[in-house]
Amino acid sequence: MNHSQRKIRWRTFLLQQCVLLLTSLVITLDAVPIDVDKTKVQGEEQVESAKIDNPDTGLYYDAYLRQVIDVLETDKHFREKLQTADIEEIKSGKLSKELDLVSHHVRTKLDELKRQEVARLRMLIKAKIDSFQDSGIDHQSLLKQFEHLNHQNPHTFEAKDLDMLIRTATSDLENYDKARHDEFKKYEMMKEHERREYLKTLDEEKRHQEESKYEEMKKKHGDHPKVNHPGSKDQLKEVWEEADGLDPNDFDPKTFFKLHDVNNDGFLDEQELEALFTKELEKVYDPKNEEDDMVEMEEERLRMREHVMNEVDINKDRLVTLDEFLRATEKREFLEPDSWETLDQQQLFTEEELKEFESHIFQQEDELQRKAQELQRQKEELERQQDQLQAQRQELQQAVQQMELKKLQQGLPPSKPNGEQNFQPPGAQPVGDTQNNPEESRQPLPPGDVSAQAAAAARSDHVQTQT
Repeated sequence: MNHSQRKIRWRTFLLQQCVLLLTSLVITLDAVPIDVDKTKVQGEEQVESAKIDNPDTGLYYDAYLRQVIDVLETDKHFREKLQTADIEEIKSGKLSKELDLVSHHVRTKLDELKRQEVARLRMLIKAKIDSFQDSGIDHQSLLKQFEHLNHQNPHTFEAKDLDMLIRTATSDLENYDKARHDEFKKYEMMKEHERREYLKTLDEEKRHQEESKYEEMKKKHGDHPKVNHPGSKDQLKEVWEEADGLDPNDFDPKTFFKLHDVNNDGFLDEQELEALFTKELEKVYDPKNEEDDMVEMEEERLRMREHVMNEVDINKDRLVTLDEFLRATEKREFLEPDSWETLDQQQLFTEEELKEFESHIFQQEDELQRKAQELQRQKEELERQQDQLQAQRQELQQAVQQMELKKLQQGLPPSKPNGEQNFQPPGAQPVGDTQNNPEESRQPLPPGDVSAQAAAAARSDHVQTQT
């Protein structure tokens, strides 16, 4: 395996295979063009400069993971170690020890990336703590945010950080499919729960009509062509003929592998495998049909991919090599597979599981109703307090008006706006009345105040003239 292939495998393992690939529910991948000259494909050399356009993984540390990998790939020593490392060495943490030998420039960049990630996580946790003030804090869940790095040393990126990053991503991947199955199961139980609750609102005649329609749609959905066993010769030959536009009599597994290794990295990854099942899924699901659920179609696609991976992926690295693929075509299951049961032929949940699920829903509804009632009570209390304040304000205004009225009746002057009494002692001179107080007009003025002196002189002359 050359350097470029090693590099591609490293990136594929960490970015595509060690993280959660949260693809959209409707996959519109066209595996290959219709008209392909397979004789040219057989003679093609793999493009060493092929680049993988990795989708967003959806992980909360996705950007951090990508940046760490990009920086590590700039170090010559680390790249050389990748040429001899296998998947098990990467997963076991052996490769992480090589971090001590990378250049100072690379270590400095990694240190800065870690400090930024720690700061981001601290802000995230603070926001969560603030949002849980009234409902309690799940500290264990908050601490889980630091599983992909060593938070006890928030300043430098060490070998332990790389090891934790790889192990966390690997663990997330291993639990991803299970989590998707659990979510799908909840989705199906919710559908059944809502259907039964709706039936309770109908009278007997309409309920009977609805039940008949439901059974008719189930029967219509189950009436579809035979679905080939995923990964079998019949299934792959159908893709070869209908999607690739090639003669089924010329089917060749090696050519098929190269045709559907879309990015030419030497592996069939999970997305490339799932694209192979589109023709089979179209036999069962049509988005135009009311009875066909596209969420169920994606669950079926996931089940098919898991089955093929379990049968073909020998080293369990979630990548299918050409050698693994060719070995699988030599097995009896490839030529004589068992029949494939679709979702409509399986029991997705038991009645006991549905009852437990509904019990949980009812508890949530009761809790939401309790909170709604508490909010309504608080709202009514605030409105009551506001009404009391308004009433007190009106009483105060009425008391002030009555006091003013009594003063007027007693011949007292009304109060000033600030509540002070507005009256002068007998014989007091009103403030500012300089006309009847000539002495005040003759008070010395500040030197240089010409305008003020002129005004004072004018007032003095005016007083003398009057006398």
